[in-house]
Amino acid sequence: MKTLNKKATVLGVGAGLTILSGGKTFADTSANNKVNLALIGCGGRGHGVIGGFKARNDTNILYCCDVDKKRGESVAGKYDAKYAEDMRTVFDDKAVDAIICATPDHWHSLCTFWAIKAGKDVYVEKPVSHNPFEGQKCLEAARKYERIVQHGTQNRSAEYNFAAKKYIEEGKLGKIHLCRVYNMKRWGGLKIGKGEKTPNDFNYNLWLGPVPEREYSSSIINGGWHQLWDFSAGGDIADDGIHQIDLARWLIGKEIPKSAYAAGGIFSRKDDAETPDTLVATYEYDDLTFTFELALYPDYMVKIGDRNSDIFPIWQNCATRIELFGTKGLMVVGRHGGGWQVFDRPKNRQPVVKSEYHGRVPEQAHWENFIQCIRSRSVKDLNADIEKAHRSTLLVHYAAMSIRTGSTKLEINTENGTVKNNPEAMKLWKREYRKPFEITDEV
Repeated sequence: MKTLNKKATVLGVGAGLTILSGGKTFADTSANNKVNLALIGCGGRGHGVIGGFKARNDTNILYCCDVDKKRGESVAGKYDAKYAEDMRTVFDDKAVDAIICATPDHWHSLCTFWAIKAGKDVYVEKPVSHNPFEGQKCLEAARKYERIVQHGTQNRSAEYNFAAKKYIEEGKLGKIHLCRVYNMKRWGGLKIGKGEKTPNDFNYNLWLGPVPEREYSSSIINGGWHQLWDFSAGGDIADDGIHQIDLARWLIGKEIPKSAYAAGGIFSRKDDAETPDTLVATYEYDDLTFTFELALYPDYMVKIGDRNSDIFPIWQNCATRIELFGTKGLMVVGRHGGGWQVFDRPKNRQPVVKSEYHGRVPEQAHWENFIQCIRSRSVKDLNADIEKAHRSTLLVHYAAMSIRTGSTKLEINTENGTVKNNPEAMKLWKREYRKPFEITDEV
């Protein structure tokens, strides 16, 4: 096995890595050759993901961890698991092979970082990081401690997306010089309020974690955190848009752009939100322009549509579509089972479809890939490895860094991902951590 570079750059520690040779594997601790899992974060998404893993016949659920005791105990009871308030209890238990991190976004990297250093494999929901520093440190830790870390960008495990990638690689779309990514939907507003009392059996200190102390607000706790910079990497570009950004980046085969620029703001409402409700980000590569467009007010856009069926979305109303403009055709791709179609020049005012592939929701395939890579210790076969996750999430961070510094154009070092000649933007490369909830420079 190739010796790992412990002082890895953003672009990548895993370039030659295939099989992990060291470290504890599931077989060291698990009875009956099953993978022992722990859920961190028992909200709606966490509950759904752990249910998918429980439905398998090769996993055990040992813990369900949540700062909300009532919710955590309820989910733990459903799966005959232990309840833990503090995730560090889970990390200290050597019987746990892997954790599922489904916390709010501001905890994703710290949870992942601590779990890796405790010898656990990790399935972490998107986005992997709140800032670029966090993603880089999680990547370095995963390689140093030889852990399997799968990102919750499940489009990378979809059969129809593999087919789209193959179609592009075979040259059937021609050269792609423009990629447009959309994230258009209705998002609720945010009214924080004041003077609320922290509920009993809710550990607000642990919920805040690395975030500076602030007054308790049920609106923030119940999803409003998505719209505040302390908790989110950028609002819905980080929460939902990362799915399309990651899928598009994979399809076009691009890594770190040479520049990035974002414009937008809060235009459609007046409330306590901080992150944009309207945003256009542009990323420049040598031979391709990549754009991301967001609007959080149009009721007429459809986020999900007809997935898991042989019906394609109405593309112009598909809220989460990707458009790839090749020299031989236009490919339109829908995430999470939306399928894809390739269009030629219309005839008789009717669309001409050159090729198409119906989609299916890929979550089960994504979870299967994670479990099989835990068994094989193969990073090479991991569909959404931490390195891929970090590179895609950098595009989210560049958009946030640009718009938070007055929509400045960022010149980017494509070797390590840092922003050149812009100290103000680089102040956003890393956050100030509230002790003891820290990701350290030393991995």
